[in-house]
Amino acid sequence: MSKIIASAAIRGAHKYVTEAETRLKEAIGTYKPEKKVGFPNTAYNLPLILALLGLKVETLKDCQEALGHAKDLLPPVPEESLWLPYLGNALDAGIATLIAEEIIEALKYLDPSYKPEPPWLGFTDDAILRTQGIKLVDGRMPGFAACVGALPTNRDAVELARGLQERNILIFIAGDSQGRSMAEQLQEEDIEMGWDTYIVPYGKHVGAAVYALNFAARGAMTFGGIKPGSFDAARKILLYNKERVFAFVLALGADPGVNGTGQLLTDEKYATAAGAINYGFPVIADVPIPQILPRGICTYEHVVSGVSLDKIIQKAVEVRGLKLKLSKIPIPVPYGASFEGERVRKENLYVEFGGKYSTAFELLRAKPMGEVEDGLIELVGPDIDQAQEGKAMPLGVLIDVAGRNLKTDFEPVLERRIHHFISCINGVMHIGQRDIPWVRISKEAYEKGFRLKHYGEVLIAKFKEDFGALVDKVQVKVITDQAQVEQLLKEAREIYRQRDERVLGMKDEDVENFYSCILCQSYAPNHVCIVTPQRLGLCGAYTWLDCGASYEMDQHGPNKPVPKGRVIEQILGIWEGVNAYVKGASNGNLESVSMYSIMQDPQTSCGCFECLVAVLPETNGVMIASREYQGETPIGMTFSTMAGEVGGGVQTPGFLGVGKLYLTSEKFISAEGGIKRLVWMPSELKEEIKDRLEKRLAEIGMPELFDKIATEKDATTSEELVEFLQRVGHPVLELEPIVA
Repeated sequence: MSKIIASAAIRGAHKYVTEAETRLKEAIGTYKPEKKVGFPNTAYNLPLILALLGLKVETLKDCQEALGHAKDLLPPVPEESLWLPYLGNALDAGIATLIAEEIIEALKYLDPSYKPEPPWLGFTDDAILRTQGIKLVDGRMPGFAACVGALPTNRDAVELARGLQERNILIFIAGDSQGRSMAEQLQEEDIEMGWDTYIVPYGKHVGAAVYALNFAARGAMTFGGIKPGSFDAARKILLYNKERVFAFVLALGADPGVNGTGQLLTDEKYATAAGAINYGFPVIADVPIPQILPRGICTYEHVVSGVSLDKIIQKAVEVRGLKLKLSKIPIPVPYGASFEGERVRKENLYVEFGGKYSTAFELLRAKPMGEVEDGLIELVGPDIDQAQEGKAMPLGVLIDVAGRNLKTDFEPVLERRIHHFISCINGVMHIGQRDIPWVRISKEAYEKGFRLKHYGEVLIAKFKEDFGALVDKVQVKVITDQAQVEQLLKEAREIYRQRDERVLGMKDEDVENFYSCILCQSYAPNHVCIVTPQRLGLCGAYTWLDCGASYEMDQHGPNKPVPKGRVIEQILGIWEGVNAYVKGASNGNLESVSMYSIMQDPQTSCGCFECLVAVLPETNGVMIASREYQGETPIGMTFSTMAGEVGGGVQTPGFLGVGKLYLTSEKFISAEGGIKRLVWMPSELKEEIKDRLEKRLAEIGMPELFDKIATEKDATTSEELVEFLQRVGHPVLELEPIVA
């Protein structure tokens, strides 16, 4: 090993241990040795120390014990002329460094008001770990890059970030070079950062890189099932990361002449890098620092330097041994899963479609082989270069697919994937489906040449790539002509209706398994839909049959069978098997879900729901607001205001996101009395579901109730609504209180 690297790493370790000792003494002086310490929202307290030492640090006194182990690991600072032919001393110094860095970071959280200043995020809690870390385990996220330092220009920083994002590689950022950080460079260029976009800025000082490494340690304990507490466990945790978590360090930029030695990197950076090498994470640098090329701790080389920025990603992939599945789609903007959670905000909007701004729909149809021209993209109407900037256009997306093994039952399953495929385009935001999509295209994407033909290019490429076993041909028609969009929308809604009808005759009691849907977890990571024969997904797109078809096509996809198991409470709709699944899939955030109740442990909402059901205590009933309705409601909030309160995977008693088909289901809030509780809904929605609603009311022997359900034409305040209900004699007034 290079004596320069070894000496620098050991010196850096001594600096960190000394700093940790000083800060720990100050903390004990301010508080007391028994003062509780730990990172927020984690079961692992100080995860890296737990993983590597088997020591659960709960107090400042425990920190002293951990720091004692770090001191024991510290080699003496070698003389500059000393040659160290092996990695041992520097690796020990690296572990000591990580222990000290984790203590330093944890001490900051002694102040309950501490919060890192933007763009820095600080510690990653366990909920995010489970949401994001599993992508490392199942291959969706092939690895992560710990970027330390800064690049020569902001443009270089953006290009590096985009290059990593296109490969779905998670980006952790820490440290600076000459006072500049890559995160600050990206912030100056208005690049969206956060877990949704795979760019996670931990902190400006290099010690913040310990967050990336304790994330990796928790990954091994959480997903690898390794229980800490022994030397063998620590070895297994490091090996797990070497063999399964394909991470690497990018050392970016130089700190010339530090310490008067002429070194290009600080001692602290060398020490932190030595800690990363213990995990099997190699270091690739753009500056010519000494290299360590023999194999050993890392799979291949340990330190590779002097790599030009245009080759540094490919070199890192090669050195770390990443296996990337990349399909180059012929569009002028980057494409990858790291862009799936990206938002296009109003100030960066070039054009939008659907939502509350224009008419829009998406429809996928299975056709005979002879009726589909593979690769055909047809645009009917103006392209976005004829749009007025910042305004809305109508949009119809008609996708015809053909395949020898394709079933008509698979249509809605394939159709729902449009959301995922389009969301992965950099600069394009996609929310919703069917006849309620909302699409935004950014100014940046437009300026780079993105046009509606590229919308079709993405859909054709991804349907054939992801569903090649079923789909042989794909053609896409994109319509922006208002008249044709409206005409085709009528046909599309009839097809949606026919699909929904298929499931109407089935009952929850007829099946042993429900189905899960976690497709929306890119936006609401703790949300889980449980889809039953009598309750479709809240987005309105997936019925129980659809989920079954989805699972048949892809057993590793977003829909899985959920055995109901033992009945815990029949009226509320609580099953042991459903609870067990939901607890795991919600990252431990939910303990119990009632399938038939709005008041007790209701199902969570993501934000893609077609309607919101809300309890109105003063009326003893519930109201429904649909996404299309933008006016005032008797609860005193518009749909969008309520959606902001209820979405995001939070369990909110008294509120329920649902699909429109569920409103007339026998199981609609049946624990609280069902459809008899309905007191208000928008007139447009009432007219839309009129036939089904009248049929359902006739089934329960209350056909007259249809005219007793108020709309905005009758009341928009709770006072007006109560007066209306009393005047018409709504039966809800005689029911037992909905709120105890």
